[in-house]
Amino acid sequence: MADGLTVDDAGRASSSPLSRPDLRRPIPPSRWLLVRYRLTPWWARVLVVFVLSRVVSTIALLTFAGAQQANAWTLASPNYGSFATIWDGHWYYIIAVVGYPSDLPITGDGHVGENAWAFMPAYPFIVRGLMTLTGLPFATLAVAVSVACAAGTALLFYRLMRHSLSESTSLFAVVLFCVAPLSPLLQVAYAESMFLFLLCASLLMLVRRQYLAMLPVVLVLSFTRPGALPLALAIGLHGLLRWWHRRDDPFPVRDRVRVGVSAAVTAVFGVAWLVVAGAVTGVPGAYTETELAWRAPYIGYGPLVPFTPWVDGANWWFPGGSGIVLLGVVLLAFAALMLSPWARRTDVDLGLWAVAYTLYLLAVFFPQSSTWRLLMPLFPVLGVLAVPRSTIYRAMLVAVFLAAQWVWLYYCWWVNGYDWTPP
Repeated sequence: MADGLTVDDAGRASSSPLSRPDLRRPIPPSRWLLVRYRLTPWWARVLVVFVLSRVVSTIALLTFAGAQQANAWTLASPNYGSFATIWDGHWYYIIAVVGYPSDLPITGDGHVGENAWAFMPAYPFIVRGLMTLTGLPFATLAVAVSVACAAGTALLFYRLMRHSLSESTSLFAVVLFCVAPLSPLLQVAYAESMFLFLLCASLLMLVRRQYLAMLPVVLVLSFTRPGALPLALAIGLHGLLRWWHRRDDPFPVRDRVRVGVSAAVTAVFGVAWLVVAGAVTGVPGAYTETELAWRAPYIGYGPLVPFTPWVDGANWWFPGGSGIVLLGVVLLAFAALMLSPWARRTDVDLGLWAVAYTLYLLAVFFPQSSTWRLLMPLFPVLGVLAVPRSTIYRAMLVAVFLAAQWVWLYYCWWVNGYDWTPP
């Protein structure tokens, strides 16, 4: 018909009730949520995950604070700020207030004792600057700096994951970072949050091949936590890999020079704090001797021989050779993970960092209760664990991580009587 109401030609309107959309029909909640999710910018999704995870970790911390008995740092049932500044947080408080000693403390048997030189200055000095500007106490600002850096890390980590993974997988990697067993450390007076932020920025610039632009970030990183030396190794390995694949992926002389400069300067940054400590105290090995003081209660005083601390630690924790076997099993399992199909989905530079940092830990670190904290810079490996798309797998992994937060807080953070398990 040509009455203007109903026509059969495709592409023209019809008055048939079956052909008109029902604008009054409500949108199903699931579809509405999906639409809203897709319209939400990536950074807002990441921050929502971060905020929700901080609520969960805050509840856990406050629960343990409520049960905390009086100890060397706090009264019974301390408030959040006091509970967040125990252990190494107290050392950072000392540094923020009085700085570093010019003379090293010497024990009764003539060895260097535990002192502030084991802790690098960037984090406490930033907090000190904010204290001067605002008049707020150390605990408030230390936690604020940590939380801000952790939020920044979550945002950068998403961008780092997006370099090789899908949006959903990258966001799930961020979820794992935010609910990881040691994620409560992201909101206490420790330098880990700031270090992870700087490390993530450095790795992001490495995968983007911004070799010289990353150096100012690496400079601050090298005075925040130990980690510049393995980063220099990772940059060097990156250069070797690019050279190996130069036929398929051109590696011009300009980039070769930049990689070499970046690796060399990063290595110099990696030993800068050792030089500063030696110059101020007049003891060339001040930093190393100070670090060795922390393992003395386990195996006594002795020189640092590379790649022997883990063997000594394995034998101390598990005598009779079983510790060596366990160490070998753990390393083989880690190697299997990094060579798995899941790992091949992620950026190869993140694998190079994981290898470099693992070698660094094996070379210099004595395994103790703070081992779990020292493993935090391996957080890019969470991208490997995020690859499987099974809903059951992902839900179980998040549940295990959340439960592990309580386990770690109980055994490592909460002070239970005479506690020899510092985090």
